[in-house]
Amino acid sequence: MTIIVESDRDVAARLAATVGRSAVLESIHQVEHHLVDNHQVHVVVIGPSVALDDGVRLAEALRISLPAVGIILVRESVDTAVLADALRSGMREVVPLNDLSGLGLAVRRAHELALALLANSSPTGQSPLGKVVTVFSAKGGVGKTTISTNLAVALAADGAQVCLVDLDLAFGDVAIALQIYPTRTIADAIAMQGHLDSQGLDPLLTNYRDGVYALAAPVQPDLKDAISARLVHEILESLRERFAYIVIDTPPAFDEQVLQAFDESDLIVLIATPDIPALKNLKVACETINQLNIPHQSLRVVLNRADSRVGISSDEVAASLQMKITTSIPSSRDVPTSVNRGELLFLSDPRHPVSQAIGGLAHDAIIAVHPAAASHVTTAATSQPGPLPDGGSRKRRSGLFSRRVGS
Repeated sequence: MTIIVESDRDVAARLAATVGRSAVLESIHQVEHHLVDNHQVHVVVIGPSVALDDGVRLAEALRISLPAVGIILVRESVDTAVLADALRSGMREVVPLNDLSGLGLAVRRAHELALALLANSSPTGQSPLGKVVTVFSAKGGVGKTTISTNLAVALAADGAQVCLVDLDLAFGDVAIALQIYPTRTIADAIAMQGHLDSQGLDPLLTNYRDGVYALAAPVQPDLKDAISARLVHEILESLRERFAYIVIDTPPAFDEQVLQAFDESDLIVLIATPDIPALKNLKVACETINQLNIPHQSLRVVLNRADSRVGISSDEVAASLQMKITTSIPSSRDVPTSVNRGELLFLSDPRHPVSQAIGGLAHDAIIAVHPAAASHVTTAATSQPGPLPDGGSRKRRSGLFSRRVGS
C-alpha cells in the first residue's frame, strides 16, 4: 500500500495515476497517524507542495520508528542540495515532477525492499543476524575497492547499519578510499582470538559516517599471516550481531582468509572488466568457486567499465563466464576523480550513472540476501546468474573450507 502526501489535487491525481492503488493525504502531519491505523503501508510519496524540511523530518522520524517504510520525494526541480538532504534523512529516491516515468519503478523498488526487511524481522523480538556480502575479483585494478566502498554507503542509505571490512590484509585501501585514519585495525583482534565478541570488536571499528563503520586492514603487511581463518570467522560472527550488512573488500587472491569469507557469505559479488586478462582470471575464479559448494543463487557478476569500447561486448563476457551479468557499471572519468578527491561518488553525486548502477546493485543485494521475501517479491532488476560450468546446485557450508572453522 502507498500513501501520497500532496495538497494540490491535480498533482495528487497525476501521482496517483502513476503509482496505482494509493491513499492521498493533504498534509504531512496526517502521515504518522495514518501509519498507526494502516500497517500495510510500505511506501510514502511526498509531493512537491510539501516543504522539504517537513519531508526530511518525517523521513528521519520513520527511519527510527518504521525503518521498512520507504520515502520517495517528488520535486519540481532536483539539484544536488535536495539530493543530499534526501539521502541524509533516509529517503529512498528523488523523482522530478516533470518526469514521472520513474516514479512507478521507484515505488515498486521501495515496496520490495519493505517486504524483504519485514520478512527478515524476528518474530521473537531478537535482532536478526546481519548479512555478509563479499566483493571479489581474481585480478587487481578492476575497481573492486571503489565498488565495495560505494556499495557499503548505498546499503546504508535506507538507515541500515553497515560495516565495511578490509580483508586485503597486506595492501588494503579501504581507509584511503574513505579518507579515515583508524587508530586500531583488524590486527588488534589477534590477541582476542578464541574469545572475541562484539564488545571486544567495537573499539577496533572506525566510524566513517552515520550508519557506516570500517574495520581497517593492518598497517604492517607482515601481520597478514597472523590473522587466521578462525579469527575471520569470529570477526564476522560478532559483526553479524550488530550490523545489518557486512561488506567485505578482498584481495585478488584465494588465500585462507578470503576462502573463509566465501564460506560465511550470504552473497558474493564477482567483479569483471571487459578485457581478456580480467576475464581469464575471473573464469578461473568461477571454476574454483565450483569446488566450494556455494550455490549459484548466492553469486552476482558485476561488469565494471561495461561501456568501454575495447572490442568485447557484455554478451561476450557473459558467454565466456557462462553466467549472466547482473549489474553493468559504466566507465567514467568521474570515478578516479572522486577517488583522488577522497569522496565516494554515490554520496557526492547520487544521480551519476555509476551511482545509479551501484544503487541498483545494493537493491539487488538486499533482495538476494533475504530469501524469505522471495515468494512475495518479483523484480525485473534482479536476475539470477546462470549455472556455473558444472551446472549443479550446491549446499552451503559443506565445502572444502567449512572445516577451517573447527581447526
